[in-house]
Amino acid sequence: MNPSTADLRRLIKATAFAASKHRNQRRKDAEASPYINHPIALADLLANEAGILDPTVLCAAILHDTIEDTETTADELAHHFGDRISAIVMEVTDDKSQPRAVRKARQITGARQASPEAKLVKLADKISNLRDLLDSPPAHWSPQRKADYVLWSQQVVDALRGTHPGLEAIFDALCARHASGSEPPGSQT
Repeated sequence: MNPSTADLRRLIKATAFAASKHRNQRRKDAEASPYINHPIALADLLANEAGILDPTVLCAAILHDTIEDTETTADELAHHFGDRISAIVMEVTDDKSQPRAVRKARQITGARQASPEAKLVKLADKISNLRDLLDSPPAHWSPQRKADYVLWSQQVVDALRGTHPGLEAIFDALCARHASGSEPPGSQT
């Protein structure tokens, strides 16, 4: 699928929108990386490693945390990017008014029922987060907290199995790397 000029413009608009919304946010890694690096990493993973060139999926990946982590609303996303992209983002958005344990359980159950597009975004999100955990872990996370995150991520991805074998293989390789304890030097906390 070759994206049209309109699709490319929408993708750039989504990237600019997400950059603006996340402009004051940082990741949890020791370097406190700019948050926008994360949604861009998802789109890069989907397009360049998984061969997913569907502009709707790529836009949703770029925008996937705007509702959950900023003041953005589903209506605002629908206004700027259309109902389909907004719906995909909503499928991968946690309800932060719920306790953490409830949100984590809902990610597992929701993964099974998600649309194919949302499943791709969720897979890319878990891969990106696991890569970050291995390469530049959150400051002050204990080895047990890291292990718990990997186990929970495996449960979410298990609910997504059959979505994209290539992405699933990337995730599995990262889990194997975590299990072997091969983290970059200086990343242990």
